[in-house]
Amino acid sequence: MPWRDRDGRISVLKLSVFLALFVPGLWTLAVWLGGDLGPEPRRAAMKEIGQYTRYLLLLSLLVTPARQVLRVPRLMTVRRMVGLGALGYGLIHLALYVAHQNFSLGRVASEIALRLYLTIGFVALLGLVALGATSTDGMIRRLGGAAWRRLHRLAYPIAVLAAVHFILHAKSNVTTPMVMAGLTLWLLGYRAVAPQGGAPGAAVLAALALGAAAATAAMEFGWYALATGINPWRVLAANLDPALAPRPAAWVLLAGGAMALARLLRGDRP
Repeated sequence: MPWRDRDGRISVLKLSVFLALFVPGLWTLAVWLGGDLGPEPRRAAMKEIGQYTRYLLLLSLLVTPARQVLRVPRLMTVRRMVGLGALGYGLIHLALYVAHQNFSLGRVASEIALRLYLTIGFVALLGLVALGATSTDGMIRRLGGAAWRRLHRLAYPIAVLAAVHFILHAKSNVTTPMVMAGLTLWLLGYRAVAPQGGAPGAAVLAALALGAAAATAAMEFGWYALATGINPWRVLAANLDPALAPRPAAWVLLAGGAMALARLLRGDRP
């Protein structure tokens, strides 16, 4: 059972995470049944579930940095569960898209082949399927630890593809997609600077937070400059205006800065 540890005892952490994974889906279902998803409930539910897929994917990648920075080894016991949760929501997302297309599989295949953002999203989902299929203890033994770890590093490019899919689908309002893209950059940067088996120092994490935030602002500027008719300089200037709602770069800086502060408070040593 997923809520038990290797000794067969119930793990409060694993049970809590297992139950929490159902909350977004049940909430979406309740809103749907309540008639509050608008005139196209399938489409709205599809978008909601797609967002939860991306959130869970990033959370699964965040487990290792959180374990290392916070020094909570037991967090690793839920990483597989969260990753499989992302896969489950991704498959529901696809099923809702098929339903939105009136279950016309030919049309679904055509749309995936012809629309770039759908192609990217489908490739990302296939990658999640591959990771999910090889996530069992038996597959780890069969592949060997080194080969299994190499395969599961695909989670990072999959997260990048998911972020691109999100941005292309959002089109004009890319605030949330840019936050997700910036956090993905932070996770990639963390993997690049983290020493083997440990966390970078607080100063390195602070620099990483600043770099990821700057890259997020640059991505947002580039998107508005190339893909919309909105003045990108006004968007860039909004990052420095405290009277406005925080921009994606600010959220990325806040999240990265929190990790740097946690590293400092937990002891800035290997």
